[in-house]
Amino acid sequence: MNDNEISMIHESTVNLLSSIGVNVDSEEIRQLVQDRGAEIDNRTNYIKFPKNLIETQLKKVPNSFSLFGSNGKFKVDVNTETVNFATQGAPTKVYDENNPFKTRDALLIDFRKFLKIIDSLDHISCSHLDVWPVDVPYTTLHCQAIKEWLKNSRKPFGIGCRGKIMSKDLMELLSIIVNGKDELIKNPRIIGFFNPISPLTLPRILLGGFFVFAQYRQPLIIAPSASAGLNAPITLAGLLTQTNAEVLSSIIITQLISPGTPVLYGTVNTPIDPRTGNVTWGSIETSLITIASAQLARYYNIPSRASGCITNSNLFDMQNGFERFNTLSSAAYAGINYITCAGTYECGLASSLELAVIDNELAGMVSRGLKGIEISNQTIALKEIESVILGDKKGLLFLGLKHTAKNIKNELFIPSLSERSSRNTWIKRGALDIIDKAQIKVQEILKSHKTYELKSDLEKKLDDYIKFVEKRNINEYID
Repeated sequence: MNDNEISMIHESTVNLLSSIGVNVDSEEIRQLVQDRGAEIDNRTNYIKFPKNLIETQLKKVPNSFSLFGSNGKFKVDVNTETVNFATQGAPTKVYDENNPFKTRDALLIDFRKFLKIIDSLDHISCSHLDVWPVDVPYTTLHCQAIKEWLKNSRKPFGIGCRGKIMSKDLMELLSIIVNGKDELIKNPRIIGFFNPISPLTLPRILLGGFFVFAQYRQPLIIAPSASAGLNAPITLAGLLTQTNAEVLSSIIITQLISPGTPVLYGTVNTPIDPRTGNVTWGSIETSLITIASAQLARYYNIPSRASGCITNSNLFDMQNGFERFNTLSSAAYAGINYITCAGTYECGLASSLELAVIDNELAGMVSRGLKGIEISNQTIALKEIESVILGDKKGLLFLGLKHTAKNIKNELFIPSLSERSSRNTWIKRGALDIIDKAQIKVQEILKSHKTYELKSDLEKKLDDYIKFVEKRNINEYID
Protein backbone atom coordinates (compact mmCIF):
# COMPACT_ATOMS: atom_id res chain seq x y z
CA MET A 1 0.00 0.00 0.00
CA ASN A 2 1.15 3.54 -0.64
CA ASP A 3 0.88 6.27 1.99
CA ASN A 4 -2.48 7.49 0.71
CA GLU A 5 -3.95 3.97 0.80
CA ILE A 6 -2.72 3.43 4.37
CA SER A 7 -4.36 6.72 5.37
CA MET A 8 -7.60 5.59 3.72
CA ILE A 9 -7.59 2.38 5.78
CA HIS A 10 -6.91 4.37 8.96
CA GLU A 11 -9.59 6.99 8.34
CA SER A 12 -12.12 4.30 7.43
CA THR A 13 -11.22 2.46 10.64
CA VAL A 14 -11.72 5.58 12.76
CA ASN A 15 -15.08 6.11 11.08
CA LEU A 16 -16.03 2.48 11.76
CA LEU A 17 -15.04 2.69 15.44
CA SER A 18 -16.84 5.98 16.01
CA SER A 19 -20.01 5.23 14.05
CA ILE A 20 -20.61 1.49 14.59
CA GLY A 21 -18.14 0.55 17.33
CA VAL A 22 -17.17 -2.82 18.78
CA ASN A 23 -19.05 -5.41 20.81
CA VAL A 24 -17.11 -5.44 24.11
CA ASP A 25 -18.48 -8.48 25.96
CA SER A 26 -17.38 -7.43 29.46
CA GLU A 27 -19.33 -5.14 31.79
CA GLU A 28 -16.15 -4.24 33.67
CA ILE A 29 -14.32 -3.13 30.52
CA ARG A 30 -17.38 -1.44 29.02
CA GLN A 31 -17.61 0.70 32.15
CA LEU A 32 -13.90 1.46 32.02
CA VAL A 33 -14.10 2.62 28.41
CA GLN A 34 -17.28 4.60 29.01
CA ASP A 35 -15.66 6.44 31.90
CA ARG A 36 -12.89 7.55 29.53
CA GLY A 37 -15.12 9.02 26.84
CA ALA A 38 -16.58 6.15 24.82
CA GLU A 39 -20.32 5.72 24.45
CA ILE A 40 -22.72 2.79 24.15
CA ASP A 41 -24.96 2.57 21.10
CA ASN A 42 -28.37 1.89 22.66
CA ARG A 43 -29.50 0.15 19.50
CA THR A 44 -26.69 -2.41 19.27
CA ASN A 45 -24.94 -2.19 22.69
CA TYR A 46 -21.68 -1.70 20.80
CA ILE A 47 -19.05 0.60 22.30
CA LYS A 48 -18.25 3.59 20.07
CA PHE A 49 -14.73 5.00 20.26
CA PRO A 50 -14.40 8.74 19.51
CA LYS A 51 -11.46 9.85 17.38
CA ASN A 52 -9.72 11.75 20.17
CA LEU A 53 -9.79 8.70 22.47
CA ILE A 54 -8.27 6.56 19.72
CA GLU A 55 -5.47 9.01 18.98
CA THR A 56 -4.69 9.71 22.65
CA GLN A 57 -4.41 6.08 23.69
CA LEU A 58 -2.40 4.94 20.66
CA LYS A 59 0.32 7.41 21.62
CA LYS A 60 0.82 5.55 24.92
CA VAL A 61 1.81 2.25 23.29
CA PRO A 62 5.58 1.57 23.54
CA ASN A 63 7.39 0.89 20.28
CA SER A 64 9.73 -1.58 21.96
CA PHE A 65 9.89 -4.00 24.87
CA SER A 66 12.01 -6.87 26.15
CA LEU A 67 10.81 -10.35 26.99
CA PHE A 68 12.84 -12.51 29.36
CA GLY A 69 13.29 -16.19 30.00
CA SER A 70 12.44 -17.75 33.35
CA ASN A 71 15.79 -16.98 35.02
CA GLY A 72 16.02 -13.47 33.55
CA LYS A 73 19.21 -14.15 31.58
CA PHE A 74 17.80 -14.93 28.13
CA LYS A 75 16.33 -11.78 26.60
CA VAL A 76 14.39 -11.08 23.40
CA ASP A 77 14.23 -7.46 22.27
CA VAL A 78 11.07 -6.73 20.31
CA ASN A 79 10.74 -3.40 18.54
CA THR A 80 9.65 -1.91 15.24
CA GLU A 81 13.03 -2.67 13.62
CA THR A 82 13.92 -6.22 14.66
CA VAL A 83 12.58 -9.56 13.41
CA ASN A 84 12.11 -12.43 15.90
CA PHE A 85 10.89 -15.96 15.28
CA ALA A 86 8.68 -18.03 17.58
CA THR A 87 6.36 -21.02 17.67
CA GLN A 88 2.55 -21.21 17.70
CA GLY A 89 0.25 -21.91 20.62
CA ALA A 90 -1.98 -24.91 21.07
CA PRO A 91 -2.32 -27.31 18.10
CA THR A 92 -4.08 -30.40 19.42
CA LYS A 93 -2.42 -32.87 17.04
CA VAL A 94 1.16 -33.92 16.35
CA TYR A 95 2.89 -35.68 13.48
CA ASP A 96 2.67 -39.47 13.71
CA GLU A 97 6.03 -40.97 12.73
CA ASN A 98 4.38 -44.37 12.28
CA ASN A 99 1.92 -43.05 9.70
CA PRO A 100 2.92 -39.89 7.78
CA PHE A 101 -0.64 -39.55 6.44
CA LYS A 102 -2.13 -39.22 9.93
CA THR A 103 -1.71 -37.22 13.11
CA ARG A 104 -2.31 -38.27 16.70
CA ASP A 105 -3.47 -36.51 19.85
CA ALA A 106 -0.81 -34.42 21.55
CA LEU A 107 0.36 -35.54 24.99
CA LEU A 108 2.25 -33.83 27.80
CA ILE A 109 5.45 -35.58 26.73
CA ASP A 110 5.07 -33.98 23.28
CA PHE A 111 4.81 -30.51 24.85
CA ARG A 112 7.92 -31.28 26.91
CA LYS A 113 9.80 -32.33 23.77
CA PHE A 114 8.82 -29.12 21.97
CA LEU A 115 10.14 -27.04 24.85
CA LYS A 116 13.47 -28.87 24.71
CA ILE A 117 13.76 -28.58 20.95
CA ILE A 118 12.96 -24.85 20.84
CA ASP A 119 15.29 -24.22 23.78
CA SER A 120 18.12 -25.67 21.67
CA LEU A 121 17.45 -23.88 18.36
CA ASP A 122 19.46 -20.77 17.54
CA HIS A 123 16.99 -18.81 15.39
CA ILE A 124 13.72 -19.36 17.30
CA SER A 125 13.57 -17.17 20.37
CA CYS A 126 10.32 -18.01 22.17
CA SER A 127 8.21 -21.07 23.02
CA HIS A 128 4.45 -21.02 23.39
CA LEU A 129 1.96 -23.66 24.42
CA ASP A 130 3.18 -25.45 21.32
CA VAL A 131 0.78 -28.36 21.59
CA TRP A 132 -2.34 -28.83 23.69
CA PRO A 133 -1.86 -32.12 25.60
CA VAL A 134 -5.06 -34.13 25.94
CA ASP A 135 -3.77 -36.11 28.93
CA VAL A 136 -3.74 -33.03 31.20
CA PRO A 137 -7.04 -31.67 32.63
CA TYR A 138 -8.14 -28.37 31.14
CA THR A 139 -8.46 -26.88 34.62
CA THR A 140 -4.76 -27.36 35.44
CA LEU A 141 -3.12 -27.30 32.02
CA HIS A 142 -1.98 -23.67 32.35
CA CYS A 143 -0.21 -24.45 35.64
CA GLN A 144 1.38 -27.65 34.35
CA ALA A 145 2.55 -25.75 31.28
CA ILE A 146 4.38 -23.20 33.43
CA LYS A 147 6.12 -25.91 35.44
CA GLU A 148 7.17 -27.77 32.28
CA TRP A 149 8.43 -24.54 30.74
CA LEU A 150 10.48 -23.77 33.84
CA LYS A 151 12.11 -27.21 33.81
CA ASN A 152 12.76 -27.48 30.08
CA SER A 153 13.41 -24.02 28.64
CA ARG A 154 15.34 -20.84 29.33
CA LYS A 155 13.53 -18.87 26.64
CA PRO A 156 10.37 -16.77 27.17
CA PHE A 157 6.93 -18.36 26.97
CA GLY A 158 3.55 -17.53 25.46
CA ILE A 159 0.00 -18.68 26.17
CA GLY A 160 -3.57 -17.58 25.46
CA CYS A 161 -5.55 -15.17 27.67
CA ARG A 162 -7.97 -17.92 28.68
CA GLY A 163 -10.02 -16.16 31.33
CA LYS A 164 -9.41 -14.10 34.46
CA ILE A 165 -8.84 -16.94 36.93
CA MET A 166 -6.40 -18.83 34.72
CA SER A 167 -4.49 -15.66 33.95
CA LYS A 168 -4.31 -14.75 37.64
CA ASP A 169 -2.89 -18.24 38.27
CA LEU A 170 -0.21 -17.60 35.67
CA MET A 171 0.77 -14.31 37.29
CA GLU A 172 0.86 -15.89 40.74
CA LEU A 173 3.08 -18.73 39.55
CA LEU A 174 5.38 -16.40 37.63
CA SER A 175 5.65 -14.09 40.64
CA ILE A 176 6.71 -17.09 42.73
CA ILE A 177 9.30 -18.05 40.12
CA VAL A 178 10.84 -14.57 39.73
CA ASN A 179 10.55 -13.59 43.41
CA GLY A 180 7.81 -11.03 43.24
CA LYS A 181 5.21 -9.15 41.24
CA ASP A 182 7.45 -6.10 40.82
CA GLU A 183 10.14 -8.10 39.03
CA LEU A 184 7.52 -9.69 36.77
CA ILE A 185 6.11 -6.29 35.80
CA LYS A 186 9.57 -4.79 35.28
CA ASN A 187 10.94 -7.71 33.25
CA PRO A 188 8.07 -9.62 31.54
CA ARG A 189 8.42 -13.39 31.21
CA ILE A 190 5.29 -14.31 29.26
CA ILE A 191 3.43 -13.09 26.21
CA GLY A 192 -0.35 -13.39 25.93
CA PHE A 193 -2.48 -14.17 22.88
CA PHE A 194 -5.77 -12.29 22.51
CA ASN A 195 -7.97 -13.01 19.50
CA PRO A 196 -10.90 -10.72 18.73
CA ILE A 197 -13.81 -12.54 17.11
CA SER A 198 -14.73 -11.16 13.73
CA PRO A 199 -16.77 -9.23 12.98
CA LEU A 200 -16.06 -6.60 15.65
CA THR A 201 -16.42 -8.62 18.86
CA LEU A 202 -14.11 -8.80 21.86
CA PRO A 203 -15.10 -12.03 23.68
CA ARG A 204 -15.81 -12.07 27.42
CA ILE A 205 -13.63 -14.94 28.65
CA LEU A 206 -10.59 -13.79 26.69
CA LEU A 207 -11.17 -10.22 27.90
CA GLY A 208 -10.92 -11.49 31.47
CA GLY A 209 -7.43 -12.85 30.84
CA PHE A 210 -6.54 -9.87 28.70
CA PHE A 211 -7.34 -7.58 31.67
CA VAL A 212 -4.99 -9.50 33.99
CA PHE A 213 -2.13 -9.58 31.47
CA ALA A 214 -2.44 -5.81 31.04
CA GLN A 215 -2.51 -5.22 34.81
CA TYR A 216 0.81 -7.08 35.08
CA ARG A 217 2.13 -5.36 31.92
CA GLN A 218 2.93 -8.63 30.21
CA PRO A 219 3.09 -8.12 26.42
CA LEU A 220 -0.09 -8.90 24.50
CA ILE A 221 -0.50 -10.09 20.92
CA ILE A 222 -3.73 -8.67 19.50
CA ALA A 223 -4.51 -10.89 16.51
CA PRO A 224 -7.89 -11.26 14.79
CA SER A 225 -8.34 -14.43 12.74
CA ALA A 226 -10.89 -13.21 10.22
CA SER A 227 -11.63 -15.06 7.00
CA ALA A 228 -12.25 -12.87 3.95
CA GLY A 229 -15.62 -13.84 2.51
CA LEU A 230 -16.85 -15.49 5.72
CA ASN A 231 -16.68 -13.19 8.76
CA ALA A 232 -15.02 -10.27 6.97
CA PRO A 233 -15.46 -8.68 3.52
CA ILE A 234 -14.08 -10.73 0.62
CA THR A 235 -12.03 -7.73 -0.48
CA LEU A 236 -8.70 -7.59 1.31
CA ALA A 237 -9.06 -3.83 1.88
CA GLY A 238 -12.40 -4.46 3.61
CA LEU A 239 -10.88 -7.18 5.77
CA LEU A 240 -7.97 -4.91 6.70
CA THR A 241 -10.32 -2.11 7.71
CA GLN A 242 -12.54 -4.33 9.85
CA THR A 243 -9.68 -6.13 11.58
CA ASN A 244 -7.79 -2.88 12.06
CA ALA A 245 -10.81 -1.71 14.08
CA GLU A 246 -10.67 -4.93 16.12
CA VAL A 247 -6.96 -4.50 16.81
CA LEU A 248 -7.07 -0.78 17.60
CA SER A 249 -10.05 -1.09 19.95
CA SER A 250 -8.24 -3.85 21.85
CA ILE A 251 -5.04 -1.81 22.03
CA ILE A 252 -6.93 1.21 23.34
CA ILE A 253 -8.38 -0.92 26.13
CA THR A 254 -4.91 -2.17 27.15
CA GLN A 255 -3.74 1.41 27.58
CA LEU A 256 -6.83 2.33 29.60
CA ILE A 257 -6.16 -0.62 31.92
CA SER A 258 -2.43 0.06 32.26
CA PRO A 259 -0.79 2.82 30.17
CA GLY A 260 2.43 1.66 28.52
CA THR A 261 1.45 -2.02 28.37
CA PRO A 262 3.45 -3.57 25.49
CA VAL A 263 1.33 -4.86 22.61
CA LEU A 264 1.91 -6.39 19.21
CA TYR A 265 -0.28 -5.43 16.26
CA GLY A 266 -1.16 -8.90 15.00
CA THR A 267 -2.88 -10.80 12.24
CA VAL A 268 -3.98 -14.37 11.65
CA ASN A 269 -6.26 -13.21 8.86
CA THR A 270 -6.77 -15.22 5.68
CA PRO A 271 -9.24 -15.52 2.80
CA ILE A 272 -11.50 -18.53 2.43
CA ASP A 273 -11.09 -21.03 -0.36
CA PRO A 274 -14.20 -20.60 -2.55
CA ARG A 275 -14.29 -24.29 -3.42
CA THR A 276 -14.11 -25.76 0.11
CA GLY A 277 -14.94 -22.88 2.47
CA ASN A 278 -11.74 -23.61 4.41
CA VAL A 279 -9.25 -20.93 5.45
CA THR A 280 -6.20 -20.65 3.19
CA TRP A 281 -3.23 -20.13 5.49
CA GLY A 282 -0.66 -20.84 2.82
CA SER A 283 -2.19 -18.60 0.15
CA ILE A 284 -0.55 -15.63 -1.53
CA GLU A 285 -3.45 -13.48 -0.27
CA THR A 286 -2.52 -14.37 3.31
CA SER A 287 0.95 -13.04 2.58
CA LEU A 288 -0.54 -9.84 1.13
CA ILE A 289 -2.60 -9.38 4.31
CA THR A 290 0.55 -9.94 6.37
CA ILE A 291 2.50 -7.35 4.37
CA ALA A 292 -0.30 -4.80 4.70
CA SER A 293 -0.55 -5.48 8.44
CA ALA A 294 3.17 -4.77 8.80
CA GLN A 295 2.61 -1.43 7.07
CA LEU A 296 -0.31 -0.55 9.35
CA ALA A 297 1.71 -1.44 12.44
CA ARG A 298 4.53 0.85 11.27
CA TYR A 299 1.98 3.59 10.61
CA TYR A 300 1.02 3.41 14.31
CA ASN A 301 4.67 2.86 15.39
CA ILE A 302 3.73 -0.39 17.15
CA PRO A 303 5.63 -3.71 16.90
CA SER A 304 3.89 -6.26 14.67
CA ARG A 305 3.14 -9.97 14.79
CA ALA A 306 2.08 -12.33 12.00
CA SER A 307 2.30 -15.99 11.06
CA GLY A 308 5.07 -17.54 9.01
CA CYS A 309 5.88 -21.15 8.11
CA ILE A 310 2.16 -21.84 7.77
CA THR A 311 0.55 -24.16 5.26
CA ASN A 312 -2.70 -25.90 4.39
CA SER A 313 -0.80 -29.05 3.50
CA ASN A 314 -1.70 -32.16 5.47
CA LEU A 315 1.67 -33.88 5.02
CA PHE A 316 5.34 -33.16 4.37
CA ASP A 317 5.16 -32.50 0.65
CA MET A 318 6.25 -29.79 -1.79
CA GLN A 319 3.13 -27.71 -1.05
CA ASN A 320 4.11 -27.73 2.62
CA GLY A 321 7.56 -26.46 1.69
CA PHE A 322 6.68 -23.67 -0.72
CA GLU A 323 3.76 -22.36 1.36
CA ARG A 324 5.73 -22.24 4.59
CA PHE A 325 8.65 -20.43 2.96
CA ASN A 326 6.32 -18.04 1.13
CA THR A 327 4.54 -17.02 4.33
CA LEU A 328 7.76 -16.83 6.35
CA SER A 329 9.75 -14.79 3.84
CA SER A 330 6.81 -12.46 3.12
CA ALA A 331 6.41 -11.73 6.84
CA ALA A 332 10.12 -11.20 7.42
CA TYR A 333 10.81 -9.03 4.38
CA ALA A 334 7.68 -6.97 5.12
CA GLY A 335 9.20 -6.17 8.50
CA ILE A 336 6.96 -8.19 10.84
CA ASN A 337 8.70 -8.00 14.21
CA TYR A 338 7.46 -11.22 15.83
CA ILE A 339 6.80 -14.13 13.47
CA THR A 340 5.06 -17.18 14.93
CA CYS A 341 3.97 -20.68 13.96
CA ALA A 342 7.28 -22.53 13.51
CA GLY A 343 6.70 -26.27 13.51
CA THR A 344 3.07 -26.27 12.37
CA TYR A 345 1.16 -27.56 9.37
CA GLU A 346 -2.46 -28.47 8.43
CA CYS A 347 -3.67 -24.87 9.01
CA GLY A 348 -2.00 -24.76 12.40
CA LEU A 349 -3.98 -27.74 13.71
CA ALA A 350 -0.93 -30.00 13.91
CA SER A 351 2.69 -29.62 14.98
CA SER A 352 5.88 -31.48 14.24
CA LEU A 353 9.27 -31.50 15.94
CA GLU A 354 10.84 -32.15 12.55
CA LEU A 355 9.21 -29.08 11.03
CA ALA A 356 10.33 -26.97 13.99
CA VAL A 357 13.94 -27.92 13.26
CA ILE A 358 13.47 -27.24 9.54
CA ASP A 359 11.82 -23.89 10.27
CA ASN A 360 14.79 -22.92 12.40
CA GLU A 361 16.92 -23.38 9.29
CA LEU A 362 14.47 -21.38 7.19
CA ALA A 363 14.56 -18.61 9.80
CA GLY A 364 18.34 -18.59 9.57
CA MET A 365 18.16 -18.34 5.79
CA VAL A 366 15.65 -15.48 5.95
CA SER A 367 17.70 -13.71 8.62
CA ARG A 368 20.69 -13.80 6.30
CA GLY A 369 18.53 -12.31 3.57
CA LEU A 370 17.49 -9.49 5.90
CA LYS A 371 21.14 -8.56 6.45
CA GLY A 372 21.46 -7.80 2.75
CA ILE A 373 24.82 -7.12 1.10
CA GLU A 374 27.46 -5.12 2.95
CA ILE A 375 29.17 -2.63 0.66
CA SER A 376 32.60 -1.37 1.80
CA ASN A 377 36.17 -1.23 0.53
CA GLN A 378 36.85 -4.40 2.48
CA THR A 379 33.94 -6.34 0.96
CA ILE A 380 34.42 -5.00 -2.59
CA ALA A 381 37.85 -6.68 -2.37
CA LEU A 382 39.70 -4.87 -5.17
CA LYS A 383 43.10 -5.83 -3.72
CA GLU A 384 42.14 -9.51 -3.66
CA ILE A 385 40.87 -9.41 -7.25
CA GLU A 386 44.10 -7.72 -8.35
CA SER A 387 46.28 -10.24 -6.50
CA VAL A 388 44.55 -13.18 -8.20
CA ILE A 389 44.66 -11.58 -11.66
CA LEU A 390 48.05 -9.80 -11.59
CA GLY A 391 49.77 -10.13 -8.24
CA ASP A 392 51.34 -12.70 -5.97
CA LYS A 393 48.21 -14.94 -6.06
CA LYS A 394 48.07 -14.94 -9.86
CA GLY A 395 46.34 -17.99 -11.23
CA LEU A 396 45.01 -19.10 -7.85
CA LEU A 397 41.37 -19.40 -6.78
CA PHE A 398 39.91 -17.11 -4.16
CA LEU A 399 39.21 -20.06 -1.87
CA GLY A 400 42.75 -20.00 -0.47
CA LEU A 401 42.84 -16.30 0.41
CA LYS A 402 42.85 -14.97 3.99
CA HIS A 403 40.09 -12.62 2.90
CA THR A 404 37.87 -15.62 2.15
CA ALA A 405 38.61 -17.31 5.47
CA LYS A 406 37.96 -14.06 7.35
CA ASN A 407 34.60 -13.34 5.70
CA ILE A 408 33.06 -16.67 4.78
CA LYS A 409 31.08 -17.27 7.99
CA ASN A 410 29.66 -13.77 8.11
CA GLU A 411 28.94 -13.60 4.39
CA LEU A 412 27.31 -16.99 3.84
CA PHE A 413 24.50 -18.81 5.62
CA ILE A 414 25.61 -22.42 5.91
CA PRO A 415 22.60 -24.75 6.42
CA SER A 416 22.83 -27.93 8.43
CA LEU A 417 19.87 -29.77 6.88
CA SER A 418 19.73 -28.66 3.25
CA GLU A 419 21.45 -31.05 0.84
CA ARG A 420 24.24 -29.53 -1.27
CA SER A 421 26.35 -32.57 -2.03
CA SER A 422 26.63 -34.25 -5.41
CA ARG A 423 24.28 -37.15 -6.08
CA ASN A 424 27.04 -39.77 -5.61
CA THR A 425 28.13 -38.31 -2.27
CA TRP A 426 24.50 -38.02 -1.15
CA ILE A 427 23.87 -41.70 -1.98
CA LYS A 428 27.03 -42.80 -0.14
CA ARG A 429 25.83 -40.93 2.95
CA GLY A 430 22.51 -42.79 2.97
CA ALA A 431 20.39 -40.77 0.48
CA LEU A 432 18.61 -39.00 3.34
CA ASP A 433 15.93 -36.44 2.60
CA ILE A 434 15.41 -33.34 4.76
CA ILE A 435 12.79 -35.04 6.95
CA ASP A 436 15.24 -37.87 7.67
CA LYS A 437 17.89 -35.34 8.64
CA ALA A 438 15.44 -33.39 10.79
CA GLN A 439 14.45 -36.56 12.64
CA ILE A 440 18.10 -37.28 13.38
CA LYS A 441 18.57 -33.71 14.60
CA VAL A 442 15.50 -33.98 16.84
CA GLN A 443 16.80 -37.16 18.45
CA GLU A 444 20.24 -35.62 18.99
CA ILE A 445 18.70 -32.63 20.78
CA LEU A 446 16.37 -34.72 22.94
CA LYS A 447 19.24 -37.00 23.93
CA SER A 448 21.58 -34.17 24.89
CA HIS A 449 19.14 -31.66 26.40
CA LYS A 450 19.24 -31.67 30.20
CA THR A 451 16.26 -30.81 32.39
CA TYR A 452 16.81 -27.67 34.45
CA GLU A 453 16.75 -28.65 38.12
CA LEU A 454 14.45 -26.63 40.37
CA LYS A 455 15.25 -25.71 43.93
CA SER A 456 13.24 -27.94 46.25
CA ASP A 457 11.42 -25.05 47.94
CA LEU A 458 10.43 -23.57 44.56
CA GLU A 459 9.17 -26.89 43.24
CA LYS A 460 7.14 -27.40 46.42
CA LYS A 461 5.52 -23.96 46.04
CA LEU A 462 4.60 -24.74 42.44
CA ASP A 463 3.21 -28.16 43.33
CA ASP A 464 1.22 -26.72 46.24
CA TYR A 465 -0.32 -24.13 43.94
CA ILE A 466 -1.19 -26.79 41.35
CA LYS A 467 -2.89 -28.85 44.08
CA PHE A 468 -4.87 -25.76 45.06
CA VAL A 469 -5.98 -25.30 41.43
CA GLU A 470 -6.94 -28.98 41.11
CA LYS A 471 -9.67 -28.48 43.73
CA ARG A 472 -11.54 -26.00 41.55
CA ASN A 473 -14.76 -26.70 39.69
CA ILE A 474 -14.78 -26.20 35.91
CA ASN A 475 -17.59 -23.65 36.31
CA GLU A 476 -15.20 -21.30 38.08
CA TYR A 477 -13.43 -20.69 34.77
CA ILE A 478 -16.42 -19.20 32.97
CA ASP A 479 -15.32 -15.58 33.52
